[in-house]
Amino acid sequence: MSSGLVDAPPSGPSAPPRRRRPWLRWVIAVTVTVVLLVVGVAVGVVAKLTGNVKHEDVTADDLGATRPPKVAGTAMNVLVVGSDQRNGKNAKYGRVAGERTDTIMLVHVSSKRDNAMVVSFPRDSLVQLPACRATAALPGQQAHLGMINESFNSGGIGCTWKTIESLTHIRIDHFVKVDFTGFKGIVNAVGGVDVCLPEAVNDKKALLHLPAGKQTLNGEQALGYVRARYSMGDGSDIGRIQRQQMFIASMVKKIMSGETLSDPAKLVGILDAGTKAVTTDRGLSFGVMKDLATSLQGLDAGQIRFITTPWHYSLTQPGRVEWVQPQAGRLFQIVAKDQNLQGVKGGQAKVGRSKIQIELRNGTWRSGLGTQVAAFLEQRGYHITKIGDTARKPQAKTTILYGPAGETRVPTLTADLLGGAPRELPAAKTNRLVLVIGDDWKGLKALRTDDTESIKGFDATHDTCAT
Repeated sequence: MSSGLVDAPPSGPSAPPRRRRPWLRWVIAVTVTVVLLVVGVAVGVVAKLTGNVKHEDVTADDLGATRPPKVAGTAMNVLVVGSDQRNGKNAKYGRVAGERTDTIMLVHVSSKRDNAMVVSFPRDSLVQLPACRATAALPGQQAHLGMINESFNSGGIGCTWKTIESLTHIRIDHFVKVDFTGFKGIVNAVGGVDVCLPEAVNDKKALLHLPAGKQTLNGEQALGYVRARYSMGDGSDIGRIQRQQMFIASMVKKIMSGETLSDPAKLVGILDAGTKAVTTDRGLSFGVMKDLATSLQGLDAGQIRFITTPWHYSLTQPGRVEWVQPQAGRLFQIVAKDQNLQGVKGGQAKVGRSKIQIELRNGTWRSGLGTQVAAFLEQRGYHITKIGDTARKPQAKTTILYGPAGETRVPTLTADLLGGAPRELPAAKTNRLVLVIGDDWKGLKALRTDDTESIKGFDATHDTCAT
């Protein structure tokens, strides 16, 4: 970075570039799965609920001759996607031709039916996509490196199924697809879902207008809440995933509460809304759903875990996500073999220190501080490209200056510092970071004994309103 970088005008908080398809409907599909896992139904309503479910064929030709083996025979793995088809009742959210998905996840139910895991795959994941055959309506897919949600656009649910199996080596048993209207119906059947907003939201694009504080969202409001991106949080797609996961956890707790489970009319209403919302393969009949629900009646919210595939932002294609190995592979192996979930974690992994170049600028009157800090950072594995002073002294605050190409490196450095506020400089062309040492400099955090990247997951007891 040039010396003019420090003197450039400050910009607002960083946010990933906008896309034409701005929302990831995680929550739509997960909710249905949870409903089916926690309750049984009376015989008198089975016929009605069976008739609600729509089916779509996925054939052996769609999935290919080479599939992962079924290692854990009685465990169940269900591919879940959220459809953004915008016709009929969904047209008010913007008329867009065709059907796409920005939501892809895998629901794993253990062989003993004593725990479940929901693994999400970020929609911007840059992965090796397999070849998929064309259909009457879709062109098919050539094998190539691309974004994971391309498979649904190119080859539909069968191609997405094949893609996830090829990437994870997990044998998938069934799929569930859900749309906007179905999601709203489920939320309303539950009686609304509690969320907490740190500030008011006024998002015309998501049709969402809410005050700050704790409140119960109805179906329409909940859809806007999970669709919103730039008006809430840090504006990133990953931030939205985290918010949606917490929404799901809140819904799961309500569904599994004594108040809901002891109300037969409410249970039937939830199942009615859920079955109307889904399209599945023919093997996932309502009878299979009911049997699965019966076997899971003893499951509690603390045994349902939400995990995002370990990831970091791509170093070669800004804005894209790459999976971190060996962590991702270990997670997939645990699912495939139905092993103990205790200690399994997911989430963002930071860029390694050895791949980060830092220019240091001492903004204090403390002579030699820049050299001292450089030594500490080099001990951690960072590359120090230059040490100098700021044009003006003193600088009150320690600041990390970065350009768009350096955004992926910022979390690693901030995790090592006891203080320091990132500030983006949009005009910067390099991925190098500039660390401006201010009068508030407190040093570096002590290294943990294992010094591994912190990646997180949580279960369905998570409280979205907890501070």
